[in-house]
Amino acid sequence: MYYSNGNYEAFARPKKPIGVEKKSAYLVGAGLASLAAACFLIRDGQMEGKNIHILEESDIAGGACDGIHGNKGFIIRGGREMENHYECLWDLFRSIPSLETEGASVLDEFYWLNKEDPNFSLMRVTANRGEDAHTNGKFGLSDAAAMEIMKLFMSRDESLYDKKLSDVLTDEFFSSNFWLYWRTMFAFEEWHSALEMKLYIQRFIHHIGGLPDFSALKFTKYNQYESLILPMIKYLETNNVDFQYNIKVTNVIFDITNEKKIAKKILCLHDGKEETINLSEDNLVFVTNGSCTENSSLGDNEHAPELKDSNGPSQELWRNIAVQDQSFGNPDKFFTNTKATNWESATITTLDNKIPSYIEKICKRDPFSGKVVTGGIITVKDSNWLMSYTLNRQPHFKEQPKDQLVVWLYGLFGDIPGNYIKKPMKECTGIEITQEWLYHMGVPESEILELATKSANCIPCMMPYVTAFFMPRTKGDRPNVVPDGCTNFAFIGQFSNTVRDTVFTIEYSARTAMEAVYTLLNVDRGVPEVFGSCYDIRGLLDATSKMLDGKKLIDVKVPFLLKLVEKQGLKTISNTVMEDLLKEYNII
Repeated sequence: MYYSNGNYEAFARPKKPIGVEKKSAYLVGAGLASLAAACFLIRDGQMEGKNIHILEESDIAGGACDGIHGNKGFIIRGGREMENHYECLWDLFRSIPSLETEGASVLDEFYWLNKEDPNFSLMRVTANRGEDAHTNGKFGLSDAAAMEIMKLFMSRDESLYDKKLSDVLTDEFFSSNFWLYWRTMFAFEEWHSALEMKLYIQRFIHHIGGLPDFSALKFTKYNQYESLILPMIKYLETNNVDFQYNIKVTNVIFDITNEKKIAKKILCLHDGKEETINLSEDNLVFVTNGSCTENSSLGDNEHAPELKDSNGPSQELWRNIAVQDQSFGNPDKFFTNTKATNWESATITTLDNKIPSYIEKICKRDPFSGKVVTGGIITVKDSNWLMSYTLNRQPHFKEQPKDQLVVWLYGLFGDIPGNYIKKPMKECTGIEITQEWLYHMGVPESEILELATKSANCIPCMMPYVTAFFMPRTKGDRPNVVPDGCTNFAFIGQFSNTVRDTVFTIEYSARTAMEAVYTLLNVDRGVPEVFGSCYDIRGLLDATSKMLDGKKLIDVKVPFLLKLVEKQGLKTISNTVMEDLLKEYNII
């Protein structure tokens, strides 16, 4: 496997891998990573679909990319933001037919939609019960805080191993609008990995200017399950892929020597009965190790969800694999501190015309227009729960009645009593969460209980491991996609390791899947490298200008920077392209 860039290889089709007709594949889990791997096996690996077996513990595919209309109502545990440079994801979806538009791919319909209805927010942050917090698109970084970010950006990975954000950033940074935008968009906390924060800044440096208004983001027409997962399932079923549900894989047994590591057996429970799948080197195994939605639990209007902090099945599987060789990673680094990795979301469905007017007042758009509504999350700055909420294009579900709206909400501080409901979010029923939300929306207090009870349905969801992949780590804690010496085995998904890309994105799932397939089948085509904006001087200058809120570099009171732009330096670059670039991006 190797990396490429540009459209030379992006448009090329690889030759059929040698010996692929003798090979088969077992994919453990039916989340996005496994589905993507199966698609790559068919399209680029040219493996017959009947030789691909997807083993899923539950009775539905999709993993964390959900969107379900169940007995309790509409449910979305989380949402997925996208951008132009999801190179592997778009490489995949250019080949997946749309379920809505004949002759179009999923990428086609996504591209057309976001061209015609571009995303941006008209209200990013509120305070004082629905009023504009007047962050005014400013990052509010002091000179010292800006330098902290720049230092983090330039740090080597190894200098950040096992370090928390609070080890490298100070209160001066944590009090900035930049941190408010960042932590609520990506769900970072002060105790999360400094390394992952650094990777995020480098990965998305080209979008720094779009953070305050979300103009950097793109979204699907419907929820991620209907817009992304179902078209993949249809593609795979059309190609005769074997989906097996209600199968819990408990272990993969390896034959390990000094020369190589071969997966020899898959141990599983099928409808509660023990089964063994014997393997040869021609049987490829792809394991999604860990899940951010592991042990999720749902509440309803009358009940709070349960915090399930026991080990989940994917954790147990990873632990059973990991004890066999140190190259298989260290799951305990991520799954032993639910206090640090949990937060709660909620899906609120409005049932009549009484709540939508308050939504429209804040987001400044008609929520029933079928176009962008909030344009990303709206964060309640003075919420004790640090509540954020969003309405994507409506209807968010194909089955959703035209007079209803589906709202997604989450709180980063679930252990603190609310401003209106004097209870921690994690102890609240759906009605109580709705009341807290309506309070921060500016609904008169005399109306809050009635609207929460009669005009909305709320399904809370507790996720004990939702930010587990952000926990501080060192080299080797996340296993490589294909561990050293493995000939027929790969890890895929958010807890596997690849270079330069960032977790908590659907691109990461697609990328690890692509790298795994291309490595094990020796596919003769490059995997698109992570977009190199952190190496583009134009992107760096633009991000610097935006982070400084328009200040000139010479006005920043930091000796190191002053030396860079002292008079002699400016004289040296006078009448050069460097001077033109610095002026174009408002640096001088």
